[in-house]
Amino acid sequence: MVKKANSSEEELRRKQILEAALDCFLQFGYSKTSMDDIAKKANLSRPLLYLKFKNKEDLFTEIFNYLLGGRYESSEEVLKTNFSPKEKLIQISEILLIEPWAKVAGHPMTSDYYEACSRLSPKVMEKYERFIIKSVQTILGDKETAEVFFLAMDGMSADLPTVKTLRKRMKVLIGKFI
Repeated sequence: MVKKANSSEEELRRKQILEAALDCFLQFGYSKTSMDDIAKKANLSRPLLYLKFKNKEDLFTEIFNYLLGGRYESSEEVLKTNFSPKEKLIQISEILLIEPWAKVAGHPMTSDYYEACSRLSPKVMEKYERFIIKSVQTILGDKETAEVFFLAMDGMSADLPTVKTLRKRMKVLIGKFI
C-alpha cells in the first residue's frame, strides 16, 4: 500500500514538473527557460529537478511525450469503431491535433515551442507523424492520400490559430477528403 501511495505521489510530482516546464517554455521559449525557472515554477529545488530529469532537453522531450500520453491508444480505439470514415477522421484529429493544440495555443512562445519540438525531439515527432499517417491510411485507404492529409493537417496550425479556428479548419479539410 505504501508503494502505491509513493508511486502516485511520484506521478503527481512528475505531472506538476511537466506542467510547470510547459508553462515556462510557452511563456519564455526554450532557450530563455532555465532549469531554475522550472524548479521555481514547480515549487521544488533545482537538485530535485535534476534527480527527475537529467537536463532541460530531456525534460522538454518528456513534455512532448506527456502531451501525447494516451492519445495513440485512444486513436486506435476510434479506428476500431463502426463510425463513418468522416467521423473517425474528426475524432482522430480531435485527439491527436486539437486537444494537444489546446494546451499550447495562445501563449507568447507557442511558435518557438513547436519549432523546438522538431529540433529537440525528432524521434518523438517522427513517431507522432508516422502514427497519424498510419491511422489516416486505415481510414482513407492509401498511404499517399494519408501523407497529403497529414501535411495539410500539419499546416493548419502554422499561423497559430485559436482552437475554435483549428477545429473549423479540420472539418473543412476532412470534408474535402471524404
